[in-house]
Order: sequence, then structure tokens, then C-alpha cells
Amino acid sequence: MKGRGGRWNHNIHYYPLIMAAVPHGCQAALDVGCGEGMLARQLAGRIPHVSAVDVDPASIERARRQDPDRAIDWICGDFLACPFEPGSFGAITSVAALHHMDPAAALEKMRVLLQPGGILAIVGLARSRLPADLPWEAAAVITNLGYRLTRTYWQQPSPTVWPPPHTYAAIRQLAAHTLPGLQYRRHILWRYSLIWEKPGA
Repeated sequence: MKGRGGRWNHNIHYYPLIMAAVPHGCQAALDVGCGEGMLARQLAGRIPHVSAVDVDPASIERARRQDPDRAIDWICGDFLACPFEPGSFGAITSVAALHHMDPAAALEKMRVLLQPGGILAIVGLARSRLPADLPWEAAAVITNLGYRLTRTYWQQPSPTVWPPPHTYAAIRQLAAHTLPGLQYRRHILWRYSLIWEKPGA
């Protein structure tokens, strides 16, 4: 925010939603598509064991430089190819990364990697359908202008994919098929969220 020296963008704006979903007493978390690791470092402030994966070597290198105590296990690689053991994590998070992957394959792998009772918390980007989504687009533009008056926008350096390949409706349908009972919400700043608790605690 202006006057506070903090970073802000549309992804960081929704970090509190992710952090609020992390279950109390979680011992191990995985951040998928971690970029330079801002969310992973927040997770490490609450969770003893945090792993973070990103396919971009430059992003992982920046993340490691900002973690001098090596509190986080930084992994450079394709999440879908990483050999994690099933049920390894009490929380899996991902912000603005699902559209970089095959979402069906990524959600299925996240489901398998979660412990029973674990929480999956995703904030993602999707593509609007015009003219049906025009009210959402107009509201987002107006809200964004308001935030920019009080915050300094930080342009993250990680690779981007635009436009997202899937619509909001397609992501919601796909996720509901893979994760029955999930909570889906569409958010004002061009984002959606998926929150899901794995049954069987």
C-alpha cells in the first residue's frame, strides 16, 4: 500500500483468503506455482514444513535468495512430474498457477497429495465470456481503479499466460467433477477461488 512500502497486486490481494483456509495444526503444506515465494513464506510462518514448486528457474532462484534460513523446500520443476507421496500434505495452495497447467490433471494430483481432512485452497484466473460476463468486467475495472488510488501495484516478474485457456464456467464444472463438495467463488478482481476439504478425517 502507498505509504507502507508493501507489495500489492490482484494475486496478493487474495492471500488472506488462502491463509484463512489453512487448517489449524497443519504440519506440512505445498505451494504450487510459488513464483518468488511470497505466499510460501507466509505459510512458513505458521506451518513447520513447507514445500514450494515452480517450473521457472529464475523464480525459484529469487525465492531462495529471500529465504536465507532455508525454511522452505524450494523445488524447481513441473508439479505434475514431482514424485510426492500420496497424502503428504495437510494443505495445498496455489495462486494464479492452475491456468499454466492441465487443470484436470493438476486438481487430481492435488486431491491425491492431500491428507484426509486436508485443505486445498486455490485462487485462479479464468476467461470471461462476453457479453454475458460484461457486468463482472465493468465492476472489476471500477474496483481496480479504486484500489490503485491507495495502493502501489507490484508487477510480479514470473512468467504469465494470457488469456487463460478456460472460462470461469468451465473451471467451475471441471473442479466440481474432481472435487465434490468444493466451495467455488468468483471474485471481483478477475479471480476465482476453490476451497476444498478432503473427506475422511
